[in-house]
Amino acid sequence: MVYVLIGKCEGIVIRNVDYGETSKIVTIYTKELGKISLMARGAKKPVSKLSGITQLLQQGYFLFHAGNGMGTLQQGESIRGFRNILEDIYLTSYATFMSELLDRTTEEKQKNTFLFELFERLLEYLNDGYDPEIILNIFELKILSLLGIAPELSRCVNCGHIDGNFMFSTKEGGIICHRCIDQDRYALPISVGAAKIMRMLYLIDVNRLGNISISEQTKHEIRELIDQYYEKNSGLYLKSKKFLKQMESMKLVLPMKKD
Repeated sequence: MVYVLIGKCEGIVIRNVDYGETSKIVTIYTKELGKISLMARGAKKPVSKLSGITQLLQQGYFLFHAGNGMGTLQQGESIRGFRNILEDIYLTSYATFMSELLDRTTEEKQKNTFLFELFERLLEYLNDGYDPEIILNIFELKILSLLGIAPELSRCVNCGHIDGNFMFSTKEGGIICHRCIDQDRYALPISVGAAKIMRMLYLIDVNRLGNISISEQTKHEIRELIDQYYEKNSGLYLKSKKFLKQMESMKLVLPMKKD
């Protein structure tokens, strides 16, 4: 097989799987190429130069060979490892879910600089102590846009009215007013506040994210609506979601350090 040397790519490790006794298959979301999967030979050995750089959420510059099949990781230069996240099992559960969601909703080698920068920025916020539920909500809502199934939150998805009493329809793809409620008799209640906040989180520029305060009741409402919307429209089942729910149900709130 003829290999072509690829220059350095900046990326974040979003998944790694053991391969044999000493190696790993590492999935990296890169700024230049999108998602790539690479064989990291010997990375399971503690003395390997690839041992540290192939850990989950490691951000760095990666040099690899690529050919007709899976490429081979040659070396990596660490930028950061989001230490505060990895030292907190509660935050780790959020970051792991975000990583799996990114992995499952993207294809290999499809460049998306916006998505890389979104993921990187939200991990920074998570690492710096921002509310993890809000960070996750932002990511999930923007991923829905990537999938082409973002909910309509500003007007009735059926008739377009912006006034009236509204419900949230996972079937119709957004809020529906009282005039159209017959379109989905299983539509879910949604408060005016939750609808406004969901729309704000969907549209927000993450580079200008300030301190957002949301009541626990509204956060719970938004979580239920997003979960049911994903279940109905995305076709995704993520193993990390179960772990995240276990953490939430245990109310395992650990101190979040700041750099």
